[in-house]
Amino acid sequence: MWELFSQIFPYVIAYTIPMLVTSLGGLYSERSGVTNLGLEGLMLSGYFGSAFVIKLTENVLPHGAYTALGLAAGILCGMLVASLHAFASINLKADQTISGTAINMLAAALTVYVARLVTGSGNIPIVMGIVRDDIPFLSKIPVLGALFFSRSYWSTWLVLALWGFSFWLLYSTSFGLRLRACGEHPSAVESAGINVRRMRWFGVLASGALSGLGGGVMLVTYSGEFNGSVAGLGFLSIAALIFGQWKPLGILGATFFFGFFTTLANVSQAIPALNVVPTVIFKVFPYIVTLVALVFSSKHMSAPAADGIPY
Repeated sequence: MWELFSQIFPYVIAYTIPMLVTSLGGLYSERSGVTNLGLEGLMLSGYFGSAFVIKLTENVLPHGAYTALGLAAGILCGMLVASLHAFASINLKADQTISGTAINMLAAALTVYVARLVTGSGNIPIVMGIVRDDIPFLSKIPVLGALFFSRSYWSTWLVLALWGFSFWLLYSTSFGLRLRACGEHPSAVESAGINVRRMRWFGVLASGALSGLGGGVMLVTYSGEFNGSVAGLGFLSIAALIFGQWKPLGILGATFFFGFFTTLANVSQAIPALNVVPTVIFKVFPYIVTLVALVFSSKHMSAPAADGIPY
């Protein structure tokens, strides 16, 4: 059993990390008071932006340079599309659910259209993404070294660092307190002289940046090609955000939970001990558990009080 777990664990992490950073982006937006159902579209925008820039530069720049540039492009694309949601939701006070849905539809159509103009097929393959590598010394630690520090992507540690930074920013700084207050009692925040609109703009743009990074990380780790779909990871990130009770620790656990069972579904047919179980069981299990958990915890939900309410 341990051998099986150690074999699939790197794939679990690879699948979890893009979802974690995207869900973290949703946390910024919703903690500031703006519902963001457009995470799928923001992630898809970053996925496309990274593939497009890497395709243009992979024959000109060194591997590390074009990979980093591609991820930066994914972040910028995510922020650009997120600004549309911010303008509609904050400045125009539009229905945030409709705006997020429109972002998903716009990104899905626009990215595929531009990709077809560029390649003719709608797919944008890249030559090489991030290479797995062992971390010196740490990879030699018994048990933990083989799980966490052997054949890992540097993007994994970047995302975990962003998670730790976000935890600190939201819960240990006055800025984080103001941001969270905008999602709870915006009128009280405004009376204290804090610009609620500006704080909410920051939350939505941070959501776009992190979701775009999630799409880029997906490309350079296990996808290797833009194909017009992020396989529902954006929607999974929203589910993880809710399942995690809008808290960083909860999100970390929820995304790992989703990543673990999704990976099991993908590799179950190649594992004799698991191929007797229908693949669909592993695929739907996280959703069923989430629904059951939401039913029993609905009275104790910790969603921001002003989330989704225009101000």
